[in-house]
Amino acid sequence: MKCPFCGKENTKVIDSRPADDNSSIRRRRLCDECGKRFTTYEKVETIPLIVIKKDNSREQYDRSKIEAGVLRACHKRPISVNRIHQLIDDVETEIFNLEEREIPSSMIGELVMDKLKDLEAVAYVRFASVYREFKDVDIFMDELKKMLK
Repeated sequence: MKCPFCGKENTKVIDSRPADDNSSIRRRRLCDECGKRFTTYEKVETIPLIVIKKDNSREQYDRSKIEAGVLRACHKRPISVNRIHQLIDDVETEIFNLEEREIPSSMIGELVMDKLKDLEAVAYVRFASVYREFKDVDIFMDELKKMLK
């Protein structure tokens, strides 16, 4: 492992433990050259997941797309970055636990909306309005009424 400070490859692991999400290993490392410490995370490499888009095209799963959508929905809301990342981790865990090679983007969107609904109402409505492509205010109001019940 290369040291992020000096770029040398002489580092050693001084502590190793499961990360908070229990899906990766957190390692504290010490550089033999410069003596600085840093943390790395190791994740198990999974089978490639293909996402089936609305137009039936297929592309490789990309966590950053979920992250971008959730961050946009949570923009200027009182939600910590840690809670946002936990939501994304939870969605990703559910997706990979299905053990499917292909998954419809609609299923991913529904998972994200379910998690956002529990996290924060405004973020949920923002995400839903884009994801479900609300065409007019009536559809938007119907969604709000469902939330209030």
